[in-house]
Amino acid sequence: MKKSALLIFALLLAFSTYAQSRRDRMGNPVINRKPTEEEIAKYEQKLEERKDEYIDNFLTTLEADDFQKEIIKQYLNSYFEAKTEVLKVKYERSFDREQAIKKLDESHFKDLEELISENDMTKIKDMIKGDFDEKQVKKKKKKKRKKKKKDKGR
Repeated sequence: MKKSALLIFALLLAFSTYAQSRRDRMGNPVINRKPTEEEIAKYEQKLEERKDEYIDNFLTTLEADDFQKEIIKQYLNSYFEAKTEVLKVKYERSFDREQAIKKLDESHFKDLEELISENDMTKIKDMIKGDFDEKQVKKKKKKKRKKKKKDKGR
């Protein structure tokens, strides 16, 4: 009787210890806490920088002049802000959210169609659909930098 009680006590102790020291797949302890205001601000700043980098990389693929690129950049920034607002709104059905995003995609760049070429407008529509491959743009930039360094060395 004493042995079984001791065994049960040992098992309970082991299970409670195991439950308190949960770890993720990488072996790091899992900590359930909410992020601080500072962490949220830092994350949002990184997100904003990443968005700007993404837009700048996209603008290098366009055939527009600098003035047109600046206007396109403003439109893209306002598009992403509007899309985040749509995504933050709670809809009763996911279909309603999809319709709101579709309406935004169709209407946001209407004024821009008159200012830029048809080819650039097609690129913008492809980009908002998610068909823009940023990796290739980065590769081209890297090749240009290497070529410039190589030419300077001669």
